Amino acid sequence: MLTKKILISALIAAGTLGTAAAPLTSAAASNVEVYVNTAPPSPRYERVPAPRDGYVWAPGHWRWSDNRYRYVWVGGHWERTRPGYSYRAPHWVERDGRWHYRPAQWDRDGDGVPNRYDAHPDNPYRR
Repeated sequence: MLTKKILISALIAAGTLGTAAAPLTSAAASNVEVYVNTAPPSPRYERVPAPRDGYVWAPGHWRWSDNRYRYVWVGGHWERTRPGYSYRAPHWVERDGRWHYRPAQWDRDGDGVPNRYDAHPDNPYRR
């Protein structure tokens, strides 16, 4: 009887630890940079819907799928606007024959430099 209680307590503790560790794993995975040796396909045509107040259209783009070893199309969608920021859609950049994925970002001054790396993120004269 005592060993059964100990076993149940251990299983509950292990299950609790597993759920607590899950968000940490997904947060760490979001900082992974993607480099691919083949260029992404040409963008697909998407009909852009009529403008919506308080939203900006995020166009569709190609994303690399590690488990399929190929590009996968992600359809466009609406993003809620962030006052004082400009939206930069995800895109691919070629460097030394390899393709680097740049995720979507919100930028205060629209210069393309992420605000955490920008020495003067609110400079109105820099473009």
